[in-house]
Amino acid sequence: MAQRRRHSAEFKARVALEAIRGRRTANEIAAEHGIHPVQVGEWKKQALDGLAQVFSSGRAKDAKDEDALKAALYQQIGQLKVELDWLREKGGICRWR
Repeated sequence: MAQRRRHSAEFKARVALEAIRGRRTANEIAAEHGIHPVQVGEWKKQALDGLAQVFSSGRAKDAKDEDALKAALYQQIGQLKVELDWLREKGGICRWR
């Protein structure tokens, strides 16, 4: 019984990209890379199905980073407000409102 070959993500992406471009048939691509033509079709389908996630994950990450920044800034504002109130109370600083 033959061992299953494992291919890297980069290899799969290269093969899928060749298939998406459509310059050669799946049989030609498969013969060049030593894989089955059905595998070329599977990797092409997986690449096309996952393409939307490539663009949406960036926005989700940006929104998450922005939320984390806002939370940190609100925390810092709160801390500064507490310190200012304490200084006003203890130091007799006049209010500038």
